[in-house]
Amino acid sequence: MYRPNFYESTCLRCSETVYQVDRVGPLKDFTFFHSGCFKCVHCGTKLTLKTYFNNQHKQDDKEVYCSSHVPKSGPGHLDQTSVGIRQALNAPRTNKFVNEQIRGTRTEIDGDSRQSTPNGYGGREVSSPSQNDSDYKYGRFDASALHIAHALKQTEIQKAYNKAREKPIDFYLAREEQARLEMKHRKEEDDLYRKFARKREEEDRKIQNEFQDEWERELQRLTHKFEKELATSRRNRDEANMLTLRHEQQKEDLEKNMTLRRSKKKESITRKMLEHERYETAALVDRQSSEMLELISARRSEYMQSESIFLDDEFSEGAVPIEYPLNAPVPAPPAVSKFQIYTDPIEFEDVDRIAISVAQEDQKTFTDLVRQLVGRCTTDIEKARTIFRWITVKNLNAMHFDDDLRGDTPMGLLRGIKYGTESYHVLFKRLCSYAGLHCVVIKGYSKSAGYQPGVKFQDSRFRNSWNAVYVAGAWRFVQCNWGARHLVNAKEAPKQGRGKNDSLRYEYDDHYFLTDPREFIYEFYPLQEEWQLLKRPITLREFENLPFVRSLFFRYGLHFADEGYGAVVFTDDTGAATVRIAMPTDMQSCLIFHYNLKFYDSDEELSYDGVSLKRFVMQSVIGNIVAFRVHAPCSGAFLLDIFANAVTPQEYLTGEPMKFKSVCKFKICCEELQTVMVPLPDCASGEWGPTKATRLFGLIPITHQDPLIFAGRSLDLQFRMSRPLTDFMATLHKNGIEEKKLAKYVTHSTLDDIVTFIINFPEEGQYGLDIYTRELGAPQHQHNHNHHNNNNNNSSSSSGEKHLLTHCCKYLINSSKRN
Repeated sequence: MYRPNFYESTCLRCSETVYQVDRVGPLKDFTFFHSGCFKCVHCGTKLTLKTYFNNQHKQDDKEVYCSSHVPKSGPGHLDQTSVGIRQALNAPRTNKFVNEQIRGTRTEIDGDSRQSTPNGYGGREVSSPSQNDSDYKYGRFDASALHIAHALKQTEIQKAYNKAREKPIDFYLAREEQARLEMKHRKEEDDLYRKFARKREEEDRKIQNEFQDEWERELQRLTHKFEKELATSRRNRDEANMLTLRHEQQKEDLEKNMTLRRSKKKESITRKMLEHERYETAALVDRQSSEMLELISARRSEYMQSESIFLDDEFSEGAVPIEYPLNAPVPAPPAVSKFQIYTDPIEFEDVDRIAISVAQEDQKTFTDLVRQLVGRCTTDIEKARTIFRWITVKNLNAMHFDDDLRGDTPMGLLRGIKYGTESYHVLFKRLCSYAGLHCVVIKGYSKSAGYQPGVKFQDSRFRNSWNAVYVAGAWRFVQCNWGARHLVNAKEAPKQGRGKNDSLRYEYDDHYFLTDPREFIYEFYPLQEEWQLLKRPITLREFENLPFVRSLFFRYGLHFADEGYGAVVFTDDTGAATVRIAMPTDMQSCLIFHYNLKFYDSDEELSYDGVSLKRFVMQSVIGNIVAFRVHAPCSGAFLLDIFANAVTPQEYLTGEPMKFKSVCKFKICCEELQTVMVPLPDCASGEWGPTKATRLFGLIPITHQDPLIFAGRSLDLQFRMSRPLTDFMATLHKNGIEEKKLAKYVTHSTLDDIVTFIINFPEEGQYGLDIYTRELGAPQHQHNHNHHNNNNNNSSSSSGEKHLLTHCCKYLINSSKRN
């Protein structure tokens, strides 16, 4: 029987089908709501994931309520379940777990075993995230994560850290006092910038004078040489003219050469000076940040002596809230993961809105800016969040500055960005100090633009910096520069009556806010080992060997299905290597993968002997595992880039081009090839196997569930339709034979809800079978689409009318008399 997929769930309120784009949930007992139906069942008040409540005292009641109408419990009720929960909460915790993502399993560590890796290369390599670590959610906010989070909320279990809500900074530190300290800092900064300007002018004058002197000497030498040659050739006018022309050309060449040398020297000196200026600016910001933190801590302590700084007085009845430390703690691994701090970015919807609003205006002082950002924040996490979002929204790289920029102007506040002396990370540290947060700038290596798997970190090419901010009782990573993803929705012009900013959409990468160390280490390696924040730090060599994964890998909850993957995957002697990636169960129905294969050292060579390299990779999906099996056509190194995108089947079937983003890359090394590798049949692009048919059309395979089929000289394929489909078509492909000649060997028939494809192979060999269809009632088009495009569409003609068909699935078939 066909089981509805994740996107065919029904709304609890209206019982209609609810899809991802308009879905809230899963909630209690895995229930869903339309966003428009997500209202209090009693009064109809619009709810959010932060404001809704469930009935805690009636398990069968799956409805949602506002805070005013949620059923309340009677006084003094304590049953066995409550006692059991309390005992579980009070049970001693054990922290004895191994960082399996980096070091491998306990057996590997204790036994120092050398196992065979999936790439065929023996040796203990850095392992991928373990599936058995139940406390780790790979930084993804998926449906299962939300389900767990809401279950915890329903039983009123506190989170793993003490989230005490505090009064805003206005309660204990006057704006004027903070502004006075800022003015003192501004004067120091002005003096520093004037020092920079004087130094640059001095160096510029020095270079000008140096090259002017050299120019005069060289010009005098050329003139002397010309006059001497001219004196010996006065009797020949033509020769004199020729010497004059040559002299003018030599002067012109000398001037060009001197100008080029001067530019290069000036560029080199400027680069060295800028590096020194950045160092001095960072040192000044570090000192000023310490002074600002000292002021805030002192006033906060004074206020606490007379008043409670915590908003929730009842919070402290059961446990003592953890106060924010006066001095910066030493770096140590966080006790809880990011998932345990917040389960969905929507929890920051209010503070994010404030950050976006503040970013639309310019402020004259950091005091005004930070007060506007954190004025309503009651936790250290919210403070760090709104500063992070302001930087990601502000798009500092695209800002235009006047040449004459004073520090007391709105844009002058960010002049360090203009001059290149202040980075995102230094600015984030400065703003955190104004909010009373400890923050550090960390330097190290990153797998940034231009990096490819297998590259060694030997020079300053991939040097980078980022932040660690102390929130939620631990140091946590923030990468503002990589978190900033500015996107303008330019598909529609602003409609009448709408504000000029209503058409803007601010997109960013939430992965780089409070990133878990075990995920952060895949892309960033600090020069100081303690700032890895790992229980078992790794070496630079191990960092180089880690698989090259991007933030989307963790956001989709992906992990490698086998242990032992490194940045470089070695093939066996047949040129074969396989990369297997596991998906979360609830993402199977929406994740679509793609790949690209090219020669490692070339961006242009995408083919071998006139055949696309993509035809030497077989992508298949079985269950929750997507596999990419590479067959190298020759010895050498290749780059396998794996992409993914999360879309609903309905979005896929619209035929719109899909945008895939890279999730991971591997260097595929074929050191020796003992067999001749032939390309796969020239079928439509994408995955092999029937999983795609089930995901898109609810077409259930009856006879063949695997993408690879071993058949005799004939084959019958059967599917069951779980919903009405029409206009089936199948095309057969074989290397060396035209598609038209194979058309007569494939037929199909439909009986009730069973569709059967019958193939009679004209000869033995390897074939590819493409299957196309469309849903009954789907729109008809008069456009003919080639079936090798990204949308995998094709057209068939019955009674002269063309229908747009969508690629359904494909099989790889080996036909032989022996099968």
